[in-house]
Amino acid sequence: MPDMLHGLRYRLTALFLAIFLMLPASGLDAALPLLPGQASVPLVVTTGYNQGYVIRVLSMRNGTRLFVDLESFARSLRLISRREQGSIVIDESLDSPGSFCSLMAGSNFARIVSRDPDLPKRIIQLRSPVALSGNRIVLPVTDACRIFELWLDRQISFSPTSEKISARFDSRREGGNFEATGVVGGEEEPRSSPPPSLPPKPAVSEPASSAASAPRSEELPMPIKGIEVDNRANGAIITVQASLPLVQASLLSPDAEGYAYFSLEKASCDLRMLSKIYSGGVVKSITPKKFEGGGVQLTISLDNRAYAVRSVELSRDEKNGRYVIYVRHEANVEEIHKLEKQRQIEKVISRDIEKWKLDTIVLDAGHGGKDPGAVGAGGTREKDVVINIVRDIGGFIRQKWPEVKVVYTRSDDTFIPLHERGRIANRNGGKLFVSVHCNASPSHSAHGSEVYILGPHKTKASLDVAMMENAVIRQETDYREQYKGFSEEYLIMSSMAQSAFIKQSTTLAQNILRPDERLMNTSRGVRQAGFMVLWTPSMPSALVEVGYLSNPREERVLSSREQQARLAWAIFQGIRAYRRDYEATSMAAMEQKR
Repeated sequence: MPDMLHGLRYRLTALFLAIFLMLPASGLDAALPLLPGQASVPLVVTTGYNQGYVIRVLSMRNGTRLFVDLESFARSLRLISRREQGSIVIDESLDSPGSFCSLMAGSNFARIVSRDPDLPKRIIQLRSPVALSGNRIVLPVTDACRIFELWLDRQISFSPTSEKISARFDSRREGGNFEATGVVGGEEEPRSSPPPSLPPKPAVSEPASSAASAPRSEELPMPIKGIEVDNRANGAIITVQASLPLVQASLLSPDAEGYAYFSLEKASCDLRMLSKIYSGGVVKSITPKKFEGGGVQLTISLDNRAYAVRSVELSRDEKNGRYVIYVRHEANVEEIHKLEKQRQIEKVISRDIEKWKLDTIVLDAGHGGKDPGAVGAGGTREKDVVINIVRDIGGFIRQKWPEVKVVYTRSDDTFIPLHERGRIANRNGGKLFVSVHCNASPSHSAHGSEVYILGPHKTKASLDVAMMENAVIRQETDYREQYKGFSEEYLIMSSMAQSAFIKQSTTLAQNILRPDERLMNTSRGVRQAGFMVLWTPSMPSALVEVGYLSNPREERVLSSREQQARLAWAIFQGIRAYRRDYEATSMAAMEQKR
């Protein structure tokens, strides 16, 4: 028995090394191309039991210190990033509700903001400032690993001896709790941290007595904490909440376009937090702007079409640390009714547009957990291949369409019953359902990709594939009750062939098949079959069989991490073509209804 275990361990190690060596240095690199003088370090990501991938992160040396490109690092972890004038903003959705991490060149601070407005912002202090190298934003590799570890709550580390980065994404860290401020490489938390998006101004040397007697407003800009608008029958009250002591302020009356300007000297603010749009009152919007010398101006847009604005006055409330702006108007009743009708029409149109948007895509990786799916002669398991492909598809969707929500029926090696997969799609308001599988056949010569939609089996081959995929229900403890009335030998869903989604599902399948056909060289076409996983989703659905694990040549292709990524890209191209046609057709139909 020990000899058998030793042999199995040896074969698994050899297989991992073979796959690792087959991966080209840049073939799967989600990072940017290497520039002269640059190198790269391997990143080994573990995403579950015997699952993961190896990718390379751009790096560069400065003396004995090794730096990594933050944009390359983020992409290698399948995170979305964007550049903003010497800074980088990275987006993660590993755990609900997700968050953003902002780092600015020259700053020793990282700022983390949750998508949930009720959760507090986090500031993490770095041992070394974020640096610019050409057009790259870089950090020492140990600091970069630590910032991602604190932020994502996953184990991410760098080994100086092997010069390799390791990341475990299969679960959150045991006992991890990083809601409070984190410190990277420092010995204590900073007592006063400037906002990370604004590098601190250099201090001005002054005599000790002068500095001690100076008021706070001359040392630090007054922060603006928030803005509230209270609509009244004859106007509105705008309250600007600040900190004591209040600074000098001025208000310019509205111009012909309805813009009033409220300016504050030596003030600071969060531009995104204070930018507001209102409806149903005289105040349309408030837009903040920062002055270079230190100061803030609020542009207040007033609706002077619907309201005859009579006066705009400013008052200071020193006791409560706030400025109050009073807007008084006379109501134009006829114009209000006209605009309200227009708003209602726009609201209905907007609701219809949102309803028809393809804004939620559900991705289903077949099998999982105790169900390995098809297993090739070389030991390649279907469940491992398809989870990688599905994750890559999700990564492409998030990268190309940040506004589209991606839902996974399973994101790790978990067994999910067939009926529950469709329910997950329905609960999340899915607009599209794509299930990915690998095929198998008693004949080792069977090869090629094919895409199935729900319907009666037209051929025995379709029936055989459906029976193979549906056989997994026997591993569910309550399958007799859940699938009462269904039989593997008969047409499971023939009545659904004429469902409302049959046309869209066919279009989806055809669009997916075209790029997939070019990649796998052979296409077996679009087919109908009674797949139970396609029964529950109330949306256009398709099941993709990417190739045959029973075919030795296709097993080698499907076990390659690079080929898995290419298959994912091919399927994404099909989804993209479907989305383009679908939304164009939907918008054209809405225009006709108007």
